[in-house]
Amino acid sequence: MAVLQTVLLVIVALATVAALAVFVRGAAAIVRQVRVGRPAPGRLAPAGRRTLTLVSEVLGHGRFQHRPAVRVAHWAVMVSFPVLFLTLVTGYGQLVDPGFTLPLVGHLPPWEWLTETIAWLGLAGILWLILLRLRTQPDRDEPVEGARRSRFFGSTRWQAYVVEAVILAVVVCVLALRALEHAWLSGGGPAEAALATPLHFPLTAWLGELLAGTDRGVLAGAIAAVAAVKILVSLAWLAVVGLQPTMGVAWHRFLAVVNVYARREPDGAPALGPLRPVVVDGQELDVAALEDLPEDATLGVGRIEDFTWKGLLDFSTCTECGRCQEQCPAWNTGKPLSPKLFTLALRDHAAASAPFLRAARASGGSSGPDGPGAAGSGVAAGSHAAGSRAAGPDAAGSGVAAALAGHDRFRPHTGDVLGALVAAGATGPDGVAAVPSALVPDVIDPDVLWACTTCGACVQQCPVDIEHVDHILDLRRHEVLMASAFPAELGQMFKKLESKGNPWGMAPRKRLDWAKDLEFEVPVVGADVESAAEVDYLFWVGCAGAFEDRARRTTRAVAELLHTAGVTFAVLGDGESCTGDPARRSGNELLFQMLAAQNVETLAEAGATRIVVTCAHCFNTLAREYPQLGGRYEVLHHTQLLNRLVREGRLRPVPPPPGADDARTVTYHDPCYLGRHNQVYAPPRELLGALEGVQVAEMPRSGVDAMCCGGGGARVWMEEKIGTRVNVERAREAAGTGASAVATACPFCTTMLSDGVAANGDDVEVLDVAQLLLAGVRRGEERA
Repeated sequence: MAVLQTVLLVIVALATVAALAVFVRGAAAIVRQVRVGRPAPGRLAPAGRRTLTLVSEVLGHGRFQHRPAVRVAHWAVMVSFPVLFLTLVTGYGQLVDPGFTLPLVGHLPPWEWLTETIAWLGLAGILWLILLRLRTQPDRDEPVEGARRSRFFGSTRWQAYVVEAVILAVVVCVLALRALEHAWLSGGGPAEAALATPLHFPLTAWLGELLAGTDRGVLAGAIAAVAAVKILVSLAWLAVVGLQPTMGVAWHRFLAVVNVYARREPDGAPALGPLRPVVVDGQELDVAALEDLPEDATLGVGRIEDFTWKGLLDFSTCTECGRCQEQCPAWNTGKPLSPKLFTLALRDHAAASAPFLRAARASGGSSGPDGPGAAGSGVAAGSHAAGSRAAGPDAAGSGVAAALAGHDRFRPHTGDVLGALVAAGATGPDGVAAVPSALVPDVIDPDVLWACTTCGACVQQCPVDIEHVDHILDLRRHEVLMASAFPAELGQMFKKLESKGNPWGMAPRKRLDWAKDLEFEVPVVGADVESAAEVDYLFWVGCAGAFEDRARRTTRAVAELLHTAGVTFAVLGDGESCTGDPARRSGNELLFQMLAAQNVETLAEAGATRIVVTCAHCFNTLAREYPQLGGRYEVLHHTQLLNRLVREGRLRPVPPPPGADDARTVTYHDPCYLGRHNQVYAPPRELLGALEGVQVAEMPRSGVDAMCCGGGGARVWMEEKIGTRVNVERAREAAGTGASAVATACPFCTTMLSDGVAANGDDVEVLDVAQLLLAGVRRGEERA
């Protein structure tokens, strides 16, 4: 064995032991951190279904469907990791013998073809991803206003560069070794030379031929050196990530597999639609048994250890790709909320707090250095909360905290993350708390928490299935139910829901005012019909449809269309109350449970099994959340039912005469709780397509990429004081299509977009799809 090979072998052997030890240490740190969380029942079963979903998600890269170039590039890089692993094993043998190959597969043509194909694809893929990052990464001296537009704003640069450089170096080494192996074989005996053909080197033979005639001693040294470089680069990567347990851009290669497997929906659906009930001691909260709860029971998430292990795994899995940030309507209108930065703040706080929590549990004490009331070292921004919270002692000042956190002004964040948090106004200049503390405001600023519209764009975009909306709402639950800290406007809304059963505070007897002056009677269950079973559908009017003037027009239009089509329906009248969606999305789970239980009982008494609704939020709540309380119904959104009636010929819209004002261009706005949360995209568009004389112009952000109107997550009841109003931005985008009307399918969208259009001064009408359909049907009746 040559001296060079001996030296390389010793170096590689020592580096292997050290790197593996460091890597295992980092992996163990993540496991310990995740185990700090509460149990997450049901996240590991059914194993078969979850495994199939995992394989489909990983190999299919379904979350990249709207980014075809990135999808192909990332897939190639991902696949290169396991496929090229055997070339790493081969490299150890090549340190000793330049002609070493693995038994069985070493010279097996299918394996050689696969290796070279994946290596070249991996090279092309990583070069494309590097180019993409360099092209879209904000400059360090770029003003915050401009830097915010990049999805990489706040992502840790050096970590991404390290990962990309390692991948690039490894695939280059693999290809270089293949060329050197070809040259080595071609200069050997007949048996070796017979292997130096395109059959065994399909994509690198041309490189090997360039080295033909090179002295075999030189080739042997080159093979050993390149193999050593490949191994040492890989081991350096293991060491770096082992020393950085919060390096999600690297760790997601392993953690994403577990995170996708343990996703909320085993069938592969995103964690949208229904919100999970509050869980206390492993059991879903029963409002009727509130008095039986332990005095120290926690509702929602107030501290990092209140998250489940799946929540903590979410934070560690984040790749910092920024796709959630790029789509977030709050972030894109100047709010401090970035789903990515929200996740990274919790990730880094969890990593910094885990030693305290483990030490406290081991000693049987409290979770923080100074007990449950300990506050962190983070600076809390001002809150517009209606309630108040008690301030605990400064845990960072204690001896225990100083010993664990260090005396060198330890910060849990990298500079990029901390800089982005500060620039966004999402934290104070010291970052988040580095010790166990109240998450709000010591880790998450209240303005961040309450800016969320729960549109679900972050969840829908996330390639590793992080459940951002669930985590945000769990924090809201704690703020409302435990800390009584929430925007003052919500306090008024809660009172109106409790006393009047609707967020407007209107008297229940006025729920039928919308039906006045209709040319037909609207039957009421219990008064005009004994049971909802006597009609085709129970028409759930909703609070907006009953009390808000613009939404009333939609309610009347749907009622008239159903009547025209011969569909029998009835309403509950003053027996109907709010479904509880605004209470639940703002964190008041107890109020939601009260309203929902009352409605489930009312619907059971009414004999309702088939329900049609005009509100996307009511649709989601009745169809997806009431089953949690035993209420199971066939629920249709009005666009689904009306589209069916048009297809069946029971409604016949007629085009306007040439040159009439009714001929117009319309753009359609996808309500988040109809589209993204419940995958209803086609029926409203098919309805618009059935209206001759109406041309549909899609907005740049539409369908699965649609931007929120700003009214979800109970935001419609809160003032929007930071940045540009979301509805103003969305209305501007709608007007930019040149359309004379915006079609919607949700009363909150109608309200928000109408206000946005008015604020912009645009001459654009905002209408529900049902109103446009009714106009066409009426034209047919007039001509008849």
